[in-house]
Amino acid sequence: MVGKDTIADILTLIRNADMNRKRTVQIPLTNITENIVKILLREGFVENVRKHRESNKYFLVLTLRYRRRSYKTFLNLKRISTPGLRIYSNYQKIPKILGGMGIVILSTSRGIMTDREARLERIGGEVLCYIW
Repeated sequence: MVGKDTIADILTLIRNADMNRKRTVQIPLTNITENIVKILLREGFVENVRKHRESNKYFLVLTLRYRRRSYKTFLNLKRISTPGLRIYSNYQKIPKILGGMGIVILSTSRGIMTDREARLERIGGEVLCYIW
């Protein structure tokens, strides 16, 4: 990992593994990546997650979920707020992805959460990414 934008880096790693039909992908463990992966697991975009240690570096190993006999990729991930251009939204204006089929991951004052959770708690935050 070379980039300064860890969220974009993990989204790219997952997207590339998905496009190349890889069953597992290894991403570096940070608090942000761990929280985003927990959301992906809870929402059913990822099948399984386990921690892995390799020479004093910690990684998360994700097992990706696939559609059978499909040529399309299963995951669509899009980074919204970047280090150069932060995008914020209050809870009323959080976008709905595919009419609520996809999820928006936000960084709020109460931690990283999905658009549904943020609307329930009536708090806005930084729009990190869309997943559908």
